[in-house]
Amino acid sequence: MRHKVADVNGPVHYIDFGGSGPTLLMVHGLAGNALNWMAVAPHIARTHHAVAIDLAGFGQTPLFGRSATVGANAGLVHDFIEKVLGQPVSLMGNSMGGHIAILEAAAHPASINSLVLVDPAIPGAHVRRPEPVLLGTIAALSIPGLAQTLVDRRLREMGPEALVKRALELVCADPSRLDRDVVEAHVRLTREREHLGRQNARAFIQATRSIGFRMADPRFWARAAAVTAPTLVIHGSLDRVIPVAAARELVRRLPDWELEIIEGVGHVPMLETPELFMRALEGWNPYRIPSQPAAVS
Repeated sequence: MRHKVADVNGPVHYIDFGGSGPTLLMVHGLAGNALNWMAVAPHIARTHHAVAIDLAGFGQTPLFGRSATVGANAGLVHDFIEKVLGQPVSLMGNSMGGHIAILEAAAHPASINSLVLVDPAIPGAHVRRPEPVLLGTIAALSIPGLAQTLVDRRLREMGPEALVKRALELVCADPSRLDRDVVEAHVRLTREREHLGRQNARAFIQATRSIGFRMADPRFWARAAAVTAPTLVIHGSLDRVIPVAAARELVRRLPDWELEIIEGVGHVPMLETPELFMRALEGWNPYRIPSQPAAVS
């Protein structure tokens, strides 16, 4: 596992997990980072060149004058594929990263050999009405200045250990299943990000507002329908962030896409149950028999 930095209109941190096969690029979700893939990337590297990127404003990639919106980070992913990797890739995205992966595959089909969507953030009637406390938070996030102040204060009050613990409680059905090394790596990274100060809150707010608007945009379905790459959707049956009904609706609308539901798992199956995740991934033909790479034109 090698940490690297590329220049893509500013510094972009990524992790190269090694492997000499076709390239598989992994994209994290909201408030995530490249370490979200560390439990499965070594297995992927047995058959692929496994790479995980930190989006702008997340992980170790600073904003550097860039935006953390979905559209801006979709552009960053495309530029990274074109300028750093230099060849078509298999693209795998979790949550917001899954939404970004759909946008990239739809807009630049020649760059994507296959697509894997892990509990992707997608629109639909499946979205539950938020609880009153969450509604208040959402309302606060819509007010410039107040949003940054509230998020800054929350980050300072909780500290790295509590932040990671709370995040894992939200995205996992059973956080106790996570490997201790994985949890500790996320805590270390969260502590290292403290020096970014208000940039943490700014990136989170930009991305949260953006994915909210994107999930309410009816044009999403036309974009998804434009994807020509073979596509696999992997979804946890107990996902509280994006209910599994969303994944079922997605493949109902797009019947060429395949769905694998992992029972008893939450929003990040690649972290919570890596063995079950790899079983689902390795059972998919386009993963086992990838397309031969060619240069991105």
